[in-house]
Amino acid sequence: MATQLATNVTWHDGEVSRDHRYELMGQQGSTIWFTGLSGSGKSTVAVALEQALFKLGKLSYRLDGDNVRLGINKNLSFSEEDRRENIRRIGEVAKLFGDSGVISLSSFISPYRADREEVRQLHLDAGLNFVEVFVDCPLEEVEKRDPKGLYKKARAGEIKNFTGIDDPYEAPITPEVHLRTDNMSVDEEVDLILDYLKHNKIIRI
Repeated sequence: MATQLATNVTWHDGEVSRDHRYELMGQQGSTIWFTGLSGSGKSTVAVALEQALFKLGKLSYRLDGDNVRLGINKNLSFSEEDRRENIRRIGEVAKLFGDSGVISLSSFISPYRADREEVRQLHLDAGLNFVEVFVDCPLEEVEKRDPKGLYKKARAGEIKNFTGIDDPYEAPITPEVHLRTDNMSVDEEVDLILDYLKHNKIIRI
């Protein structure tokens, strides 16, 4: 956990409670955390899930890895230390979304298991739902896809610290949802996540 450096600061609660917001929106604020190799399909399924939730009248917002690195985390590199800070920051942002009643769809490689568990604990301590979705796809398959040409560059030594090539990826052990994007359709993936959200009363239909 990051150390609190600022002193004389206190959390200020408002008059509208989290439960009030949940009742208004017909959903529980939650973080759905998509983790997997680059090219595994994290953003694809998050986009499709966002559309499905919208059609059901549920409010969600995507926190995409590249989008975040173009804004709040633009000052971070891909070193191990900066990867950890990247995940820590987005975990805090996702927690705020959850408190507001929004379902955040967070798509990040997030290669280190300890970092993901830190974000999970951050949510649990705040009484918020954290749903880890393992977007599982074999390395050989994502290298075939290589939509941005990144694996080719990494293999050629043009990109350093690339997950799956010269940096490790630590797969989830017990994710809430396990997708196999090499043999599932996007519709099947979305349905599996929606079933989980309905069963756990995160969304009410």
